[in-house]
Amino acid sequence: MKESAGQMHFRPETAEDREVIAALIEAAFAGAAHASGREAEIVAGLRRAGGLTLSLVAEDQGAVVGHVAFSPVSIAGEGGAAAADGWFGLGPVAVRPDRQRGGVGTGLIHAGLARLRDAGARGCVVLGDPAYYRRFGFAPDPALRLDGVPPEYFMRLVLAGPLPAGRVTYHPAFDRS
Repeated sequence: MKESAGQMHFRPETAEDREVIAALIEAAFAGAAHASGREAEIVAGLRRAGGLTLSLVAEDQGAVVGHVAFSPVSIAGEGGAAAADGWFGLGPVAVRPDRQRGGVGTGLIHAGLARLRDAGARGCVVLGDPAYYRRFGFAPDPALRLDGVPPEYFMRLVLAGPLPAGRVTYHPAFDRS
């Protein structure tokens, strides 16, 4: 199923897209102050481990111009017990440098969140700029925390059901090894 915005289409990645996605992610994060330099490696690690729940590309006139990844997160409540299933982390999201600030990332995020909602996901978390992610409905919440991160930069979006509380852990592909 393709979703589109004008001439741009949002679709799941294919095996043929993988090298283009890696190069696009590296270019998009090159020199970014918040970048770890591992963003392409994280996506490849998620893919290898089967932890890439949703991987969408934005395609415009046959060229891949953006990518977004969603992967499962765990939420540990009181005493370390699992607090929720069906929660995902958004990121990384990358847009080809010459297409940034043109709505590609916004379209990818909207398309991804819609697909998660349609698949029965309960919620999504993101680590990022509050001014940007609030437009999608994300908000900081003291009930969810990510170790070592200022709480105003870690946000959640409830898609269905109650909000869990606890410590959020991303897939091991995000860890430095």
